[in-house]
Amino acid sequence: MQDAVTNAAQTQQWSFILSQLFEWVMAGLAWIVPFQARVFGFVLQGQTFWSLAGTGILLLVPAAVFIAGIWGTMVALYTIPFRLGRSVTLLQSVALAWWDALRMVWFYWAGLVRFLIVLVGWVWGLLKTAVQLVWGTLKGAVTSPLAVLDATSRRPGVPWPAFFMLVFWSMIEATIFTFTLKPTASELLGELTGYDVNGFAFITLLWLFLWVLVAGSFACIQVLNEAFKSKKYGQIVSMVAIEIAVAMFEVLFLYRELVDAMTPWLAQQGVQLTALETIGLAFFAWVGVRGMTWFLFGRFGAPALIALLGRQAFVVEGAGSHGPAPQMADYWKGPIAALKAEREWFRKEGREVFELASLPVLQVVAAGLNFLFVVFTGRGHFTLPFKSIDEVMAATHFPARVSGEVAR
Repeated sequence: MQDAVTNAAQTQQWSFILSQLFEWVMAGLAWIVPFQARVFGFVLQGQTFWSLAGTGILLLVPAAVFIAGIWGTMVALYTIPFRLGRSVTLLQSVALAWWDALRMVWFYWAGLVRFLIVLVGWVWGLLKTAVQLVWGTLKGAVTSPLAVLDATSRRPGVPWPAFFMLVFWSMIEATIFTFTLKPTASELLGELTGYDVNGFAFITLLWLFLWVLVAGSFACIQVLNEAFKSKKYGQIVSMVAIEIAVAMFEVLFLYRELVDAMTPWLAQQGVQLTALETIGLAFFAWVGVRGMTWFLFGRFGAPALIALLGRQAFVVEGAGSHGPAPQMADYWKGPIAALKAEREWFRKEGREVFELASLPVLQVVAAGLNFLFVVFTGRGHFTLPFKSIDEVMAATHFPARVSGEVAR
């Protein structure tokens, strides 16, 4: 009976001791739960998306490491009675883990600033590259026709301003005569075919036809001029006949329409034109327009136009023999070759940007994991800070090291 009472008393004493010990242990750990709730609540209390994102990026990872350090420190302190022979080493490891955590948090913030600076530099570089690419494209679009013209005529110094003025003037005349002839020509074509003429298609075809006629009239003048210079009388006679035919065609079908458009105004002024006077006025207009445009740019642009269409060498009077065709600038092989040559540079820069974005986060995470290793092995596993992503990859192979620490 006395033994039973003694056993019951001992059991009650042990239960009391264990309950007190459990309460003491829980008292040392229970305060962490509401504390970490307050910490994370402060970090994640942003009212807007941008404020939440900003505080999350700046404080969430450091706060997680801080909470992990508190848990690891408290649990490690409770293991001191079981590590009396290594208690000093354990306390040193805890202190070093906190030192690494503080350093890595600071490096994390510094890494964010560095990453932002590099990112701004990259964006600025991309903008400069885009502007240079657009400028090079526009410059190439402007200078390429000139280079093509020089290379085709196989002569530097082709009068390309006169050439483009000739083309542009032919376009202007074709546009004017298109709207002048459209009513008459569309009505005539409708009567001949018996169908309604499509306006857009008719204007397009008529404009192209008239542009060829106007440009061809300048070519006829140029050929007639060359015939006079070479004193080829047979060619002179034939070209004079052709030029008269060209002039009469343009006068009757083009410039006469302009004079007819002025007839109502002339009638208001009391001037009545006969058919012969109308044709004479139209011929006078043709001679005036052709003469002014010929002496301004036609005599320089027409030879270039003929040489370009015939793929002949453009010869300048008084100049010596022309040299070989100039090398045309290639606007695509250069950038493509440069891109291929810089492939390794892009790979290196991409790796650097990846390290800038990854290392600060990985270092803070490693500092938090060191507290876990201190609890189980008595010392931290990761040697911080990491200098490259290769050190991170090498440091993750830790089973052998952990087993060695546990064995000791």
